[in-house]
Amino acid sequence: MPILTGHTRLAGVLGWPVSHSRSPRLHGFWLERYGIDGVYLPLPVRPEDFSVAVRGLMAAGFAGANVTLPHKQAAFACCDALEDAARATGAVNTLKFEGGRVIGDNTDGAGFIANLAAHKVEPKSGPALILGAGGAASAIGAALRDKDINISICNRSEDRAEALARRIPGARVIDWEARHDALADHALLVNTTSLGMTGQPPLDLDLSHAAPGMAVADIVYAPLETPLLAAARAAGLLAVGGLGMLLHQAAPGFAAWFGMTPVVDEALYRFVAADLLPAAPLAG
Repeated sequence: MPILTGHTRLAGVLGWPVSHSRSPRLHGFWLERYGIDGVYLPLPVRPEDFSVAVRGLMAAGFAGANVTLPHKQAAFACCDALEDAARATGAVNTLKFEGGRVIGDNTDGAGFIANLAAHKVEPKSGPALILGAGGAASAIGAALRDKDINISICNRSEDRAEALARRIPGARVIDWEARHDALADHALLVNTTSLGMTGQPPLDLDLSHAAPGMAVADIVYAPLETPLLAAARAAGLLAVGGLGMLLHQAAPGFAAWFGMTPVVDEALYRFVAADLLPAAPLAG
């Protein structure tokens, strides 16, 4: 067990609920690897208490925090300053407390791009079809557009898809019922919905329509192999799992809070993935 001192650096993840988050396991791995006098805590905070909790953490000496559902828009609203990525997406997943100010950033887009690179996927081979229109879709769409990738957005609620398209220059909206046929016109598919997540129904998508060589990325990481990723592999397409995005998006916050830029590698992936694998049956 780590021995905490009066110099311990403090950070954590704000969510409601927050027990599902793998961020404490992830950051704990890095803290131990680099021998840092620091701790990263799960911080369950009700939505109505969010802004008070953020100011309280800063007053208590925390270096910052990650933000997960349902607080990303509330975090955007309570910041004193915003990094460009947060301003572009309208959501914050990383808070830094500096000089009595709350500074908000959004690292989801950068984490997604880094995960593509780790799988040797070149985003410039777009266009990209994004399924979903929430905060993750906004961050990923903005990051891909920064690389001059043409974006299509397809969501069950067309109003939300159109609202997101207005935030991303040049983005177009594709009707949800046309999602199967649209696959033929795109080189990258990104599922940002919760469909396929443990406890949720699978994503209904016929990959037989996919363009040859399409890369299929799913930001869901529980389970590690979603039905969409399994279908992509069966169709001979390149499958990009969501756990890598989680790992890469965490690195900028860790560097800001603990003063060390961490490495995302196979050892980290295996450690975090071990917490997502089904438990082995008991012998005997």
